[in-house]
Amino acid sequence: MSWLTRLIERPKSILGSSKDSDTPDGLWIKCPGCADTLYNKELMRSDMVCPRCNQHLRLPTADRASFLFDADSYDECDTHLFSKDILQFKDQKRYSDRIKAANKKAGKNDAARNYLGDIEGVTTSVTMFEFAYMGGSMGSVVGEKIVLGMERALERGCPYLLVTASGGARMQEGILSLMQMAKTSSVVNKLNEAKLPFVCLLTDPTMGGVSASVAWLGDVIIAEPGALIGFAGPRVIQETVAEELPEGFQRAEFLLEHGLVDAVVDRREQRTYLKTLFDHMMARAYRQTH
Repeated sequence: MSWLTRLIERPKSILGSSKDSDTPDGLWIKCPGCADTLYNKELMRSDMVCPRCNQHLRLPTADRASFLFDADSYDECDTHLFSKDILQFKDQKRYSDRIKAANKKAGKNDAARNYLGDIEGVTTSVTMFEFAYMGGSMGSVVGEKIVLGMERALERGCPYLLVTASGGARMQEGILSLMQMAKTSSVVNKLNEAKLPFVCLLTDPTMGGVSASVAWLGDVIIAEPGALIGFAGPRVIQETVAEELPEGFQRAEFLLEHGLVDAVVDRREQRTYLKTLFDHMMARAYRQTH
């Protein structure tokens, strides 16, 4: 089993889901960090952060948006974009069939969702990766949504926030997928020229072509605690270099210690942190241009 397969496959965390159980599905969740059994409503109150071990559980974009934005202040944008099997690609399954399965599992808006809303009163254009959609892989639609999110920030004169959770480029789109690395990176220059804040929030996991391109181009790069961040998986790297890797290699805290991210920020503190960051960066940009 490859590192990517293990990365995408999530352990069964919902308890009481057997046919003989009287417990409703989703009522209890097993923490992947400490293996403790947690009440789902308790987890939701803590933004899906384990109160026992501080494990940051993976979040669907809809839930993250409700945690991140001010209430009733945000809308999803660019919902008209959908993936197509332009290359007629087939591996173990047809790509068209994979798209249908992903649509059924995670919604039809592909592996990135764009939002415009207020974070502690600061209007922000946000692109969030949806890891449940084909491992958050970056294909043509994801690349286009990132570009549209950046352009929306340029139009509004507001900050842009990219929240990543991806296994990398989408192999079923071949070179079209790899082109998104250059496409998204090129628009970052426009944000720099306009002196608008571009912040990347790296969540678990951020890997492959996403980590090798736009995810590392933010003015400020922050990460969630314990997030796996890198290009290739640890096992692949260890086999390549034939050396034992340091403990915690590719985790957010290790990257912070070695200067690859600017901060590791608890999910429950991100709204306040981003508000302060955006205010400081916008004020600095104003002083530079006036």
